[in-house]
Amino acid sequence: MNRNIIAVAVASLGFIGGLAFLGNAIKNRNQGENTISVTGLGTKQFTSDLITWSGNFSRSSMDLKSAYNELSADRKTIENYLLSKGIPKNEMVFSAVDIQKQYSYTTQANGSSSQYFTGYQLTQTVSIESKDVPKIENLSRNITEIINQGIEFTSSSPNYFYTKLSEVKQQMIADATKDARERAEKIAENSGSSLGHLKKATMGVIQITAPNSNEDYSYGGTFNTTSKEKDASITIRLEYQVD
Repeated sequence: MNRNIIAVAVASLGFIGGLAFLGNAIKNRNQGENTISVTGLGTKQFTSDLITWSGNFSRSSMDLKSAYNELSADRKTIENYLLSKGIPKNEMVFSAVDIQKQYSYTTQANGSSSQYFTGYQLTQTVSIESKDVPKIENLSRNITEIINQGIEFTSSSPNYFYTKLSEVKQQMIADATKDARERAEKIAENSGSSLGHLKKATMGVIQITAPNSNEDYSYGGTFNTTSKEKDASITIRLEYQVD
């Protein structure tokens, strides 16, 4: 008899504890749902204030010394040309000379192949970094003037950068945060609630693209360098308690 009474008591306590646990779980679940999550957007358009440009030139010869002397003469011609266009000497960076041995291959009638040495090819690169964007743009477009002097010169497309990107990013973060809060306040107002404390804030990566382009956003962030004009954007995700 005593054992039956004890068993009933234990079972009753377990049932009551289970109800309490279930009630607490429902309460916590409802508290978790009592939030608003919104995403705000901050954008900025700006013009690049830094440009980089490079080009390479080469000479070929059976004699290494002759090729090097010709390449050195070309370098001097290029340097003088750039100086005549108003490029300061300290903005010109000439790379080390790259030396490659050239070979040609022939196939014999019996199917065997052989190679023979055709000379040396020496290549050097000149690079410029400047805040005078229009000047370097004009230079890159008219580089045929160097080719007309008998130099085998290949020009690359300019790359554009912005030196005050950190300031732009701070302003976009502020704008995105403001946009997200205004959205949250509107949602709370329309639902007859009031906005409570901020529970969580998550910032996205900065995306920089060319204006009116179809460039895809990247998970790690996009940074366009081919366009002088740029569009930047960033998102902020906020989660608020709702009272």
